Amino acid sequence: MSQYTRDYNMPELMAATAAREIQDGELAFIGVGMPLMAATVAKFSHAPNFNMMVEYGAMGPAPLRLPMCVDCAVNNERAYFAGSQREVMGAQQAGFVDVACISGAQIDKYGNLNSTAIGDYYAPKVRLAGSGGANDLASSAGRTIIMMRQDGRNFVNEVDYLTSPGHLSGPGAREKAGLVGSGPAAVITTMGVYRFDAETREMYLEKIHPGVDIENIKKAVQWDLAISPHLTETELPTEEQIMIMRTLDPLAVYLGTGRQTLAGDFEAFMAMFENSYHPMIKLMRSKGMM
Repeated sequence: MSQYTRDYNMPELMAATAAREIQDGELAFIGVGMPLMAATVAKFSHAPNFNMMVEYGAMGPAPLRLPMCVDCAVNNERAYFAGSQREVMGAQQAGFVDVACISGAQIDKYGNLNSTAIGDYYAPKVRLAGSGGANDLASSAGRTIIMMRQDGRNFVNEVDYLTSPGHLSGPGAREKAGLVGSGPAAVITTMGVYRFDAETREMYLEKIHPGVDIENIKKAVQWDLAISPHLTETELPTEEQIMIMRTLDPLAVYLGTGRQTLAGDFEAFMAMFENSYHPMIKLMRSKGMM
């Protein structure tokens, strides 16, 4: 069994924590970025029978290299189905996806997300990227994992725009709205891990990251945050988890400042692809996956 390590950064801790939310045998809809790293860690560690679905149109990929965008052909690598965006989005809207990982710029106590606009929609302070497929996933996936930064401004009493539904206004609201999925199950931030009360559907703090002060967490939330009576410290990443992340992302493109490092350096970009290939084959063989 791989040992825990203290050689990690915050994005790696978040990815390792999200990976533990994914169970063996599940089907997850995964976006490119940190969610893909979390899913890959799960696939090559505790959940070898877990399958990914990506917006590009692939089901069941096990990439040996790092996809750089949603439309990257690497998303098809070792997939058992290479279809279209229409097919995978249709499957998840029909309720076939067990878990999906999404994010947003704002979140409220019921897990509703805003990724559309900060301020008034018609005259926003900031216009954001919008939903993409996030609303579909939040509405239809069996459960959602939310990953986002927590900076004292984005855990709000009410989101400025409801892009992706959480538990809406509380108990029974999703069912009344006719949503297929059960809503957010976990929120993983740069400060801790949050869950939702089964009766009130309100968010509460379950785990606190190492080195984070609980008073700072309370200050970073606009509502009166509930704290679990069994509050624990977030489990550290394992050596194996960190090895997988750094093999696939040695320049920290997803888990650091690697995009700035790679900017304009095509040779470094290609070397990153090439250098991950054989170590990942070795890992897959050690797991009996090829």
